Amino acid sequence: MTRLSGPRAPRLLRIVRQPFAAPLLVGGWQRAVPVLLGIGTAAVLGGLTIIWAARLTVPYPVYVSELGAKGAPTAAPFTIALLCIALGGFAIALASGHIRSSAPVLNRWTPALTLGFAGLCFVAASQITCTAYCPVPLVDPRSTVQDLVHTLSAVLGFGAACYAMLQVAFATTVPRVARFSMISSVAVAAITIVGGLLAIVHVATDVGSWLELVGTTVAIAWLAAYGLSLTRTPAR
Repeated sequence: MTRLSGPRAPRLLRIVRQPFAAPLLVGGWQRAVPVLLGIGTAAVLGGLTIIWAARLTVPYPVYVSELGAKGAPTAAPFTIALLCIALGGFAIALASGHIRSSAPVLNRWTPALTLGFAGLCFVAASQITCTAYCPVPLVDPRSTVQDLVHTLSAVLGFGAACYAMLQVAFATTVPRVARFSMISSVAVAAITIVGGLLAIVHVATDVGSWLELVGTTVAIAWLAAYGLSLTRTPAR
């Protein structure tokens, strides 16, 4: 019988004796986490940059979704931006599976699952864009099923992002970003709700469009800050 020797012998024996105590890929996964966080942070910031660059080319007030409306000159950049944000969200979610909220209601699932769901919503919103001028579903008679699907995907995505912020706000393992998460969650919810109401009642739409863009910026900036904070939090 060949006798085990070298540095691998104790590890293999430990795995045989306690197969669920030492994951085989834990070392490789810990090395992959910084790469995922780097890709995720760069992707979401790149998506945010594209959104702002596209918005600044439009000389009149538009909501964020209108940048990707059918026939809009900024439709292609908008799709790329949403896909970048979704990709970044997926990468950060994969790298943050060890983070869990300590609040009784918020810890039923991890922030990683919430971010993954938000990413799926943004992928759907990028592929099913609104029609010309983005009429408000169920309010504007010009709205279609396509507008409803896009708006619902975007609202669910932002809602999931806000929920992930709340979960992280009560996560004791990331104190550096916990307070910022709470502030961001409240700010994004308040700003986007006000902007959405202004769009529904067709009042001060120029203000509402900028509010929505600011809310989007805060949400994406939080995701980037969360990803950067995890580089100092060891994965378990």
